[in-house]
Amino acid sequence: MDMQQNPWQINETAVQYENKWIRVTEHQVTNPSGGKGIYGVVHFKNIAIGVVALDAQQHIYLVGQFRFPLEAFSWEIPEGGGPVGEDPLLSAQRELLEETGLVATSWTPIVQMHLSNSVSDESGIVYLARELEQREAEPEETEQLFVKKIPFEEAYRMVKEHRITDSLSIAAIQKIRLMMLEGEL
Repeated sequence: MDMQQNPWQINETAVQYENKWIRVTEHQVTNPSGGKGIYGVVHFKNIAIGVVALDAQQHIYLVGQFRFPLEAFSWEIPEGGGPVGEDPLLSAQRELLEETGLVATSWTPIVQMHLSNSVSDESGIVYLARELEQREAEPEETEQLFVKKIPFEEAYRMVKEHRITDSLSIAAIQKIRLMMLEGEL
């Protein structure tokens, strides 16, 4: 068995919906066992970008906002999207400034992941931002953001207690915790 070869046969494809952020495509398929069916795929036109802003005293910056699809308020690391083809670091720097007013001189990529690979091709990258300087935040007009600076251990507890449920934030905070335990921070 060739693990690199797609065992799904695509018989027909139709775009069902598209806007400037996503495209939803429905595929008529033959699945690996030979059965006929459909497979819907959400294509993201941006890369998910996240930033763990960690200061010298091991405080982290979280951004809170109401998330429309969830109909709930969510605490997260600073996040946004970056155009495919643009250096994701530039997108991360932009998002950190927009959402928190912070700029950083030290940037390290710490997480690369697929966010929901059973239905979408969305990928994400998270950076650790250090050596922080506070400036003026520049949120987008559609954003109503709340920013808080807390000890990293409190953010880690929020993940453990399911008070942070955003996948990119959970992966990033757990990665930082692992880096701390392994003496990398």
